[in-house]
Amino acid sequence: MMERFRSLAFLIILLLFVQSVKSEFPLAPALYVFGDSLFDSGNNNLLPTFAKADFKPYGINFNGGATGRFTNGKTVADFIAEFLGLPFSPPYLSLRGSVKLTGLNYASGSCGILPETGNIIGKCLHLSEQVDLFQRTVEQELPKQYDDPEELSSYLSRSIFLVSTGSNDYVNNYLQQNFYDKSKHYSPESFAKLLIDALSQQFQRLYRLGSRKVIMFEIGPIGCIPSLTKQLKHNGLCAEEYNNLAVIFNHLLSDMLKNLTSTLKGSAFILGHAHWLGYDAVTNPSTYGLMDPIGPCCVTWANGTSACIPELVPCRNADKHYFWDGYHLTETVYRVIATKCFNATDVCIPKNIKELVED
Repeated sequence: MMERFRSLAFLIILLLFVQSVKSEFPLAPALYVFGDSLFDSGNNNLLPTFAKADFKPYGINFNGGATGRFTNGKTVADFIAEFLGLPFSPPYLSLRGSVKLTGLNYASGSCGILPETGNIIGKCLHLSEQVDLFQRTVEQELPKQYDDPEELSSYLSRSIFLVSTGSNDYVNNYLQQNFYDKSKHYSPESFAKLLIDALSQQFQRLYRLGSRKVIMFEIGPIGCIPSLTKQLKHNGLCAEEYNNLAVIFNHLLSDMLKNLTSTLKGSAFILGHAHWLGYDAVTNPSTYGLMDPIGPCCVTWANGTSACIPELVPCRNADKHYFWDGYHLTETVYRVIATKCFNATDVCIPKNIKELVED
């Protein structure tokens, strides 16, 4: 009896040991992040721009405080890093010394796919510049830590690449007729194609640099953000004509990602099919435990249509709000998107991230 007990105890200890060892190993070697303020983790802190979030109440629910994230807590990229067993990808511009082998964040608030997007409020890193910085990382910095080119290639091919961009090309460009002329020269369809063609070029650059597992999120329901709904006449909760602009872009995006996956050997370009989720959370908030789907949680400039006013106390129940400020979502909504992208089958398609890392 005692011998059987000892054997059972040994097995339990062994299982606990194996489980603890397994949890120490991430599901992917690194997470590289590109995009705009939905993913920016602090790059804009170091750029001459008005688009900053390095002050309270931003980060009020984040362990590191106001780091430059444009929300009250974690972003989608942060949650996915946690699910992968990786540390948060640090902002590239804040790096001192050697690069982080667990990934980097190149995202920059107010910028987009087109070089001119967002430049009316200061300097930001548009997508091409972000890929330029990643190219520098791959060609100049990572080889210092990977002597073997095949080892570096394997590392990059197994890493996860997250991208969220495009909404600013509408909000901070196409719809800003006083500053930009794109809407005068492009129909909604031709403008979406302009963006998709430029985006495709950058994805092909990432592929040539070694990336193989890329998740690109759709543009969300931009017609529902307070910066637009509180300034425009519309019926219902959202300005649907602006949501339709996003739908046109998202349809082309889906086709483009499928085409890249079929033509670029060994690649997987995943669609973050999250537009419907964002819209559903606005129109059916109770399903997601939300009470206020239209008003920002923090006190903002311009009657709820802009960024948070520094140091003012936000609402007490941020987890019940959809919007944090006039543009960005709360940590609660980001958690739902990230969780579904990682585990479910209705957001990140045709594979969720858990399936993607197993390939």
